[in-house]
Amino acid sequence: MSTDIATADVATADIATADIATADIATGITADTAVDTPVDTDGRLILDELLLGKDAQELLFTAARTANAFTDEPVSDDQLRAIHELTKWGPTAANTQPLRVLYVRSPEARARLVDLMSGNNKDKTRQAPVVAIVAADTEFHEFVPQVFPIRPELKDHFEANPAAREQSATFNAALQAGYYLLAIRAAGLAAGPMGGFDAEGVNDEFFPDGRWRALMVVNIGRPGEGAWFDRLPRLDYHDVARSV
Repeated sequence: MSTDIATADVATADIATADIATADIATGITADTAVDTPVDTDGRLILDELLLGKDAQELLFTAARTANAFTDEPVSDDQLRAIHELTKWGPTAANTQPLRVLYVRSPEARARLVDLMSGNNKDKTRQAPVVAIVAADTEFHEFVPQVFPIRPELKDHFEANPAAREQSATFNAALQAGYYLLAIRAAGLAAGPMGGFDAEGVNDEFFPDGRWRALMVVNIGRPGEGAWFDRLPRLDYHDVARSV
């Protein structure tokens, strides 16, 4: 995900609307979220090929939903720390780990963020127990000797190549953002990731030194009344996979 999709123009046209918002990206398991599971040529359920058990499949994937409304039940610091402890193990190029998360906690900071959200995302962001700005650290390379000690000279490579550094930061932080959403689900919480916000406004307001760059905003908590839209279709294997 790049910062381009977070612009207000795109958001108000598509991403931030109540109808398609952030369709089905996060957690919330209810009785009506069962999905049809394909079978193989021998009549076995395809998902039976996985080592991951059915309960975990549902928690993380098949019954997980995006929440568009939340209860007022708080999310603890320990839960947020546990989410990080899972997220950090996902792979990144050269183990660079450029994902950064700003938790918008104070009422004053929340109000500043709400002003920068688009359309229906304003109310959702105002209501959620926790709101995270997920960002990429464009100066991640300073940690290279710590996280990639077998090639400490990569720090100098990235220092000398700011365009390559920014591209790597965005790509790898976007990878980690996916891990982050799964970790939120693993904590038994629901997430509402959004690209519908003024990205440059968020960067200017919350990251004025230019080092962190916002990728998305994520509402986190327990799903409330009316949290779900109808589940939308997914593409089949033959629609997305080819062999050569």
